Amino acid sequence: MDATDRKLLAILADDATIGFRELGEKLGLSAPSVYERVKKLKAQGAIRRTTIEINGEAIGCPLLAFVHVTTEGWGKTPEMLSITDDPRVEELHSVAGDTCILLKVRCEGTLALEQLLKRVYDTPGVRSTRSYIALNTYLERGPRTELFSKISDQTNS
Repeated sequence: MDATDRKLLAILADDATIGFRELGEKLGLSAPSVYERVKKLKAQGAIRRTTIEINGEAIGCPLLAFVHVTTEGWGKTPEMLSITDDPRVEELHSVAGDTCILLKVRCEGTLALEQLLKRVYDTPGVRSTRSYIALNTYLERGPRTELFSKISDQTNS
């Protein structure tokens, strides 16, 4: 991955709807050249998908919570992973620390969160949960291209 690829990723991370021609103008490349770079970045796994960011409040799901789940034994069981079928579950992480699983969930309100927690508790092996409701979100973003350039610089040294 070179500096142009990192700049391309930074532009797309800010607005993935930009067309190849406009990207080319910003990068000093032709549209076909940008297309080939995007295709290569997808093949390498640097671009996993192209998506939009939805405002939870605008769709009636203003409550954002993080749920720590403690399980008996290994938490990453098929039953636990099946919780991702619930559209309120945005992320599921296996974590190190005093819990096994970390869920990021978005709900219509506290009643919906309570219903989701019941489903979690009904999952075999779940011992306890701790929920943290976000009062406000000040930063929410994916990996930044500045991080990639630092890693690239370190590995090329």
